[in-house]
Amino acid sequence: MALVIDQTKGAFQKQDNIFIGSKKIVQKKVGLRESRYVKQVGLGIKTPQAAINGAYVDKKCPFTGNVTIRGRLLSGTVKTTKMDRTIIIRRDYLHYIRKYHRYEKRHKTLPAHCSPCFRVNPGDQVLVGQCRPLSKTVRFNVLKVSKAAGSDKKGFSKF
Repeated sequence: MALVIDQTKGAFQKQDNIFIGSKKIVQKKVGLRESRYVKQVGLGIKTPQAAINGAYVDKKCPFTGNVTIRGRLLSGTVKTTKMDRTIIIRRDYLHYIRKYHRYEKRHKTLPAHCSPCFRVNPGDQVLVGQCRPLSKTVRFNVLKVSKAAGSDKKGFSKF
């Protein structure tokens, strides 16, 4: 009894760490732990229940795939979710101008991979962790999502 996996892509989707070609028929009940690979990323971040109980296959997911989180942990606001499993994060900061003894507002955008275990909307606060390069521009992975109080996605929210 293998876990049913969502087959929405052209190629057959399976987790690399699970062997599905076993010819033995075991009479005992097979649980989710034996048929789905899930790991903890560490750093005090809990594995979401959607990753443990879900039926998706994502090799770039930090909880169910072959990606390790190392390096920086950054937070920001979700700007767009238009790409497939990739989001754009806006990070706001203040830059000091010595001549005028004042600060100016600046921002950077950062693409990050978003696993299907998260439901993100523009304006949500997310925590991302650095990982190996996943594509030409993506080097971060979403680890935690905090829902936004308001729907102001472009405003300077820190100060």
